[in-house]
Amino acid sequence: MGAVYSARDLHFPNVTKIVAVKEMINQARDDLVRATIVRNFEREANLLATLDHPAIPRIYDYFSQDERSYLILEYVNGKDLEAILKEAEGALPEETVIQWGIELCDVLSYLHNHEPEPIIFRDMKPSNVMVNQHHHIVLIDFGIAKPFEGHQRGTMIGTEGYSPPEQYRGEANQLADIYALGATLHHLLTDIDPRLEAPFSYEERPIRSINPDVNPQVEQVIEKALQYEPLERYQSAEEMRNALLGTARQTGLLNRMRVRPVTTNLDKESVKPIWKFAAEDEIRGTPGYKDGMLFFGSYDTNLYALDGETGKFLWKYPTEGGVVTRPLVFDGNVYFGSEDEKLHVVSARYGTVTWEFPTEGPVRSSPHIAEGHAFFGSDDGYMYAVNTLSGRQAWNSGVGAPIRSTPLVANELLYFGTESGDFFCMDYRSTVKWRFSAKRAITSSPILSNGVVYFGSVDTTLYAIDANTGWVVWRFRLGKPTISSPCIKGNYIYTGAVDGFIYCIDIRSAKEVWTFQTDHQVTGSPIIHQDTILCGSVDGNLYCLEQKTGNLRWKFETGSPITGTPITADNIVYIGSTDKHIYALQA
Repeated sequence: MGAVYSARDLHFPNVTKIVAVKEMINQARDDLVRATIVRNFEREANLLATLDHPAIPRIYDYFSQDERSYLILEYVNGKDLEAILKEAEGALPEETVIQWGIELCDVLSYLHNHEPEPIIFRDMKPSNVMVNQHHHIVLIDFGIAKPFEGHQRGTMIGTEGYSPPEQYRGEANQLADIYALGATLHHLLTDIDPRLEAPFSYEERPIRSINPDVNPQVEQVIEKALQYEPLERYQSAEEMRNALLGTARQTGLLNRMRVRPVTTNLDKESVKPIWKFAAEDEIRGTPGYKDGMLFFGSYDTNLYALDGETGKFLWKYPTEGGVVTRPLVFDGNVYFGSEDEKLHVVSARYGTVTWEFPTEGPVRSSPHIAEGHAFFGSDDGYMYAVNTLSGRQAWNSGVGAPIRSTPLVANELLYFGTESGDFFCMDYRSTVKWRFSAKRAITSSPILSNGVVYFGSVDTTLYAIDANTGWVVWRFRLGKPTISSPCIKGNYIYTGAVDGFIYCIDIRSAKEVWTFQTDHQVTGSPIIHQDTILCGSVDGNLYCLEQKTGNLRWKFETGSPITGTPITADNIVYIGSTDKHIYALQA
């Protein structure tokens, strides 16, 4: 007996954080039975605490009070498949069901390969699968999931119609979950509830006899999962996933699907830093690199220089404000802005001042150098052009709002966004060639490819704008606002958003290719290294994804949110964290 509530976590008084509270009411009168129920409840909590997968809700806490026990879980904003099926009043679309099937294979594979012990879910059915607001599945209710204990006979437990014959004999293993998944997909494609039919009678009601619109290859995959004999089924969730994916590719269904990338079981110790260096305060920005030296700013108001190979401290230069801009090395000097309202230029070798240029506001826009001038914006609402030799101002141009976007200089034109949502194209004399207005701030820094300039906005949109005219080529709606700066390789553009996703979008069609979900906001920017995408998240992890698929290759956990962007040099990845450290990792 119990219930699930949505609740607000008051540990975070300044934001509204909603969680799910799962309540179990223990009304057993026998003391031994009561203790067993509590122990099983705690087992579910301890099991969830060991799991880390986007399709499994995170657990935050658990406790008991009187005769009630509670789990505090990640809130999933969505509906379960049973409710979705009832609302549809008929079978669900084939491509949608196959997408969910592929994602369920992914999470089952994660469970079945869990270390130190494989986990058998044992209760796969539509009511235990939710679809979140991003249209991806989340597996819920691990109340009867258990570590696999070889051939040891267990409790006869499960749900009639979905559970395979061996599970009724207490012999459930990984192949039992394969059968239950096949039963779930059969239910979704036929709208025939197996709980109302004779047990193990799927051969008597083939999918296409009920729903002839289903592709024969899809029917064959599900039929194999539903074989009475375990050895005649798919022998792993990975094998079934590959079968579904191959069928979707052959039939053209894959082009209409939004499949979440594969998540593998990762050893947290498998990615270790080559070295790390501690500053005295948070590192929120992006480092710079030149000739074997690494430069980065910190909120301890210093710019640091390290040996890029060893992490050895070389020098630091003090300012009077936090440094969040990316240092730029040009002609033997390091250029960077500070919240002390200045652009600083110091010797890259010695860390001594060359010149400073004052503005009337914090400088959070990283400089760009072209044609002998440093171009940068300030919170005072001006774009500046300063001579790199003399440190004298060539011109400034007021745009009416803070500039935190790093300017792009290309083809003798200057592109940048403002916190009021205006995006400007200027020439070298500060004449405005065109202006485009988004609905909210543009903190994202632009990039240019084949005559089109790309940038994101806090209005939740990634824009593609004709670089010469300012006309919109296309818009792509993200899940939430973005301040991430995009990057491009070939025909694909990559960016992050506050919804916690890293996006891959085809620039030819403005269609989503894949998304990867992190555990928090993505405010830093992705970069491309060989055939991978590197991107940090506020969840404290640096992610390495396959460029073409979005599959996770590895992740590295720091001690605190990552808000800056990684860089690579000499096959080393450098990333700063708000845990006050800069890390060097093997690329």
